[in-house]
Amino acid sequence: MKIDVVLPCLNEEAALSWVLGRMPHGYRPIVVDNGSTDGSAGVAAEHGALVVSEPRRGFGAACHAGLLASTAEVVCFMDADASLDPGQLPRVAGPVMAGESDLVLGRRMPHCGPVHARVANAVLAARLRRRTGAPLRDLGPMRACKRAGLVGLELADRRFGYPLEMVLRAAAAGWRITEAEVDYLPRVGRSKVTGTVRGTLRAIADMRRVMEETT
Repeated sequence: MKIDVVLPCLNEEAALSWVLGRMPHGYRPIVVDNGSTDGSAGVAAEHGALVVSEPRRGFGAACHAGLLASTAEVVCFMDADASLDPGQLPRVAGPVMAGESDLVLGRRMPHCGPVHARVANAVLAARLRRRTGAPLRDLGPMRACKRAGLVGLELADRRFGYPLEMVLRAAAAGWRITEAEVDYLPRVGRSKVTGTVRGTLRAIADMRRVMEETT
């Protein structure tokens, strides 16, 4: 079974060669260029990735454009900043392919990002456990599920709330949601989300809104 891997991308030229070079056999990378001003799109094309342009800025906008461009039965998502090893994608996709889980999130180990980001993630994971009953400890960006099912959830957020809305709607639909441990590596460059307190607060605001609006 071939698997599509959606990589939302904004100025990740320095990381893409490493990320795409470690993509496992049978996993097709779909790099969604979300308005990069560096050579990200060119690097992605040179490494054989399908390059999709999404001019509307927003993490969710990029993720959803990649989802719509995918054609495989199983689709994965992961960051393009080299903080996660594509070689570990089978850990996340495996339970979906085996029919053991409907949505698998990669739990980053150790979760060694900035303190403000770790605290925010822990609080969010605790709220998700209480609300959904899913045994989640990390709202990890590496994840896998069936493409058709995810399209059917009709996710609406196009900002930083997209990953959270995915979990909330999946839980409401009765999906089996689990975690798989993956290594968390030092990213290349500064994160657009957790690299600053301001970016983290913006993401928290988006996720709070999704929490309130998603039933």
